Amino acid sequence: MREITFSEATLEAMSEEMERDSRVFVMGEDIARQGGIFGQFKGLPQKFGLDRVIDTPISETAIVGAGVGAALAGARPVVDMHFADFITVAMDEVVNQMAKVRYMFGGQCSMPLVLRAPDGIIRSAAAQHSQSLEAWFMHVPGLKVVIPSNPADAKGLLKAAIRSEDPVLYFEHKALFATKGPVPDGDVIVPIGKAKVVREGTDVTVVSYSLVMNKVIKAVDSLVQKGIKAEAIDLRTISPVDKETIFKSLAKTKRLVIVHEAICTGGVGAEISAMAAEEMLDYLDAPIVRVGAPFVPVPFSPALEKLVKIESLDIEKAIESVCR
Repeated sequence: MREITFSEATLEAMSEEMERDSRVFVMGEDIARQGGIFGQFKGLPQKFGLDRVIDTPISETAIVGAGVGAALAGARPVVDMHFADFITVAMDEVVNQMAKVRYMFGGQCSMPLVLRAPDGIIRSAAAQHSQSLEAWFMHVPGLKVVIPSNPADAKGLLKAAIRSEDPVLYFEHKALFATKGPVPDGDVIVPIGKAKVVREGTDVTVVSYSLVMNKVIKAVDSLVQKGIKAEAIDLRTISPVDKETIFKSLAKTKRLVIVHEAICTGGVGAEISAMAAEEMLDYLDAPIVRVGAPFVPVPFSPALEKLVKIESLDIEKAIESVCR
């Protein structure tokens, strides 16, 4: 077990999968020349050549469209979006092509395409470079959506995504790339669609993912001193959602808090709340609480940006309120 950064963990996953399967290649803006803006592709051009690490023009429509064609032709492309916000430019390719093609052809073809999308708030990147758009893609049948919160899951989920026969959106929070954590040696795969209980407790279930999961852990650990034993669940995958793990915990704790950096309205928390209300209402001893960003664009101003970010103290207050 080694301590490496989130960026290094994804780089390991890419290198190992490219060595394992010659059909795997990666393409996007500035990944060969710069190694990716977060260093997540550094060294791959020298190791695998420019025919498998491909710099593309600045056209998300062309990049994703080429990925769809390559996957249909038998390759296993990993497509980098530079920033998750730029998926908006390629929504037709994502929603109407890569998500639907396997269904529309009656399963005669597969779509082994991974779309890597750095997302989230970091250093005043402002409204067009700071969004968390993952909930949009929960609404699209045919897509898998994964969002790791730590280096070990980053590596294991990326390897699982590359081996998937279905398209996977791989959201990776920009603020996580430099963070360090233990990563197992060897070919460790984290299954898509399986959540993880990272803290066990009996008083309340707290569900989260991505960067904010680490703030949840901090809040949960702090509340132990106040006598609140919260159970923290890292979703890791939001489509499909691991209802079984959430509901098993909720049957024990009878209280639910869902936390994400994305806007609260129409978010992942809204979907999980609906699931719990429909199927677990008899177990609930308190209203479900969601913690998410207000319904505004992410500001450029550092002072205003702080007002839309979710911090551990916000999470503590939410947990305490539902446990009163």
